[in-house]
Amino acid sequence: MPDLIQSAAVQTIALRRVYQSRRESVVALDGIDLSVARGEIFGVLGPNGAGKTTLIKILVTLLLPTSGQAFVDDLDVARDFQELRHRIAMVSGGENSGYGLMKTREHIWMFSQFYGLSSRVARARIDELMERLGLTEAADRYVSALSSGMRQKMNLIRGLVTDPRILFLDEPTVALDVGAARDVRREVRRWVQEDPTRTVILTTHYMNEADELCDRLAIVNHGRIVAQGTPPSLKQQVQQDVIVDLQLTLGRDLLTELRRVDGVTAATVTQQDGADRFSLLLADDGVLTSVLGIVAGSGREVLGLQKRDPSLEDAFVKLVGRGMAEEEAP
Repeated sequence: MPDLIQSAAVQTIALRRVYQSRRESVVALDGIDLSVARGEIFGVLGPNGAGKTTLIKILVTLLLPTSGQAFVDDLDVARDFQELRHRIAMVSGGENSGYGLMKTREHIWMFSQFYGLSSRVARARIDELMERLGLTEAADRYVSALSSGMRQKMNLIRGLVTDPRILFLDEPTVALDVGAARDVRREVRRWVQEDPTRTVILTTHYMNEADELCDRLAIVNHGRIVAQGTPPSLKQQVQQDVIVDLQLTLGRDLLTELRRVDGVTAATVTQQDGADRFSLLLADDGVLTSVLGIVAGSGREVLGLQKRDPSLEDAFVKLVGRGMAEEEAP
């Protein structure tokens, strides 16, 4: 067995998962090779249906691979799952554990007992973590009475109280307000910095969160890793593109039409404040003439147009061909 600090916290080799039904086989993972160093905050990004959820489920021993291997903390996820489960923890965003009749401190303490933690150690850790996350006043409040932000902080404490070696965070700040999300991110950073052997695997739909928190990222699409690297290195992949944000009045669908324009590298659309905001990656400035011609023909009004520097989301869209929330086309 290699040295603890020098060995990978997570490693997969040709990892493959196929879902089989009577009618068809669906390949969710198609040969994933991944290595995460100890002490990293590592992000796994991918659009809906790309395979990232299947990957995480295998790594936390909730699902077996069809073929290939996966090691977490030097343990085989298929063979050593019982021992591994005492070394890891998983926190999911928006999780409602169903123990609303228990008080906050009681709820966390109960989960600590599932891991065999002594009551004395558990209570000390719970009090410390509650103070750090500003949840002390809610210690004797029933879980059912907690706000979504408080409940998510409680879930994070529940994951940290057992002192895992590797923490899996699945959308940890989904639906949280700005303050609660900031508190969660700050505690995650502090937890990793406190011990260089601790590791975090993060999935998130918030690109700014991935950019802020992650040391490195893997982008998954069609069951494969299409890119890996630091956030700055991934942004460099769109450094040569002209990036334009185009705000239009609402109207007929233009996304497919704009994606077909010669020189449009990628395009996404979101609705904001009663208008459509298109983010376009263009090969050069000249492509904008064709884009505005299509807009004029649609009868839509241009409310705003702005060029900007590339973001991690721009890199994601260029690599994947669609936005985070878009379903994979049949």
